[in-house]
Amino acid sequence: MTSEEPEVDLDAELAAAVAPLAGDSSVSVAVLDAAVGAGAVYGNGTYATASIVKVDILAALLLRVQDQGRELTAYERSRSVTMIENSDNDAATALLRTIGGTTGLDAANTRFGLVGTTAAAAWGLTRTTAADQLVLLKTVFGTHSKLTEDSRAYLQGLMRNVAADQHWGVSAAGSDWALKNGWMPRSATGLWDINSIGRVKSNGHTYLVAVLSTGQQTMATGIERVESVAKAAVGVLDGAR
Repeated sequence: MTSEEPEVDLDAELAAAVAPLAGDSSVSVAVLDAAVGAGAVYGNGTYATASIVKVDILAALLLRVQDQGRELTAYERSRSVTMIENSDNDAATALLRTIGGTTGLDAANTRFGLVGTTAAAAWGLTRTTAADQLVLLKTVFGTHSKLTEDSRAYLQGLMRNVAADQHWGVSAAGSDWALKNGWMPRSATGLWDINSIGRVKSNGHTYLVAVLSTGQQTMATGIERVESVAKAAVGVLDGAR
């Protein structure tokens, strides 16, 4: 017997919730209820990653270390900590070189299942989609992952311990968060790219959330918009249960 309960179109619900929040900027978001597998995506454009790519770089490094059957060196560990917790740019440049540059990052992303991400030597200009960032988050936080449990725990721990001035973004949508943010002014326009990816908990459920945006007037207004989008996205899945 089939259910008479109407099926909810989560993508449509997400679009209705998020579209009015974009204003004069471009925004895309992907969200997943990790426990039940329900998710939705709004927007399929590509965006510059800014510093969220640092999660990708570290995931690629950890995959490389696993392949080589070794542990992170003291240098790699030190650079990883400052890259994620402090969003250190020199550390990101060094570790991108360690994994084989753009070729190494693209190869790792192929193994992770990212299909819409293209690495750039100027790593902040790496292009990605919200859907791909959700795949990356599943690699970091999910159990069906190319990364081992130890590798995932290490990366998650750094994302839970980002510097105090980076406690914004998807964290606005829940508690017990782990995240990485990206922010980058564009010299050609004077406008900002503001991105946030991570895991939050809300109403007893764990959500993976990726918000990408471009064309923000200021960093502050961009953060406010990204947070409102993250809250709306989690709200859609909360309301669908």
